[in-house]
Amino acid sequence: MSELMYQVPTKKSVDEAVQAVGHSLKNHQFGVLWDLDINEKLTEKGLEPEPSFRILEVCSAPRAKKALSTNQTVGYFLPCKVLVYQDRESGETRIGYAKPDALMGLLGDNRLNELAIEVDQLLKQAVDEAAQ
Repeated sequence: MSELMYQVPTKKSVDEAVQAVGHSLKNHQFGVLWDLDINEKLTEKGLEPEPSFRILEVCSAPRAKKALSTNQTVGYFLPCKVLVYQDRESGETRIGYAKPDALMGLLGDNRLNELAIEVDQLLKQAVDEAAQ
């Protein structure tokens, strides 16, 4: 798996996985700010839909505040994105996210390292729990 992202398969449908991930994120002090259904948007635009694909924008407000107070350019990577989608080749549902430690590492600000690792660990726990 890429150092930039983390993803796991699940036997759940995309809708079931979205619900599970929302519940699990809440248990880890994250909220879902937005649930973008890509197929809904493609259909609205008259385009052929993809296999089921959702993008959840998620945030832990206290951690976002701390990151922004340290370095405002962190805002380029906020909120965190969690993907829940059906793989077009295997048909398998997958849950994943872009790793905050990899993204924040692009800023070259070592003051963010500990927080980025903490957020990554919490997102991983939430995704792993949701995939079960």
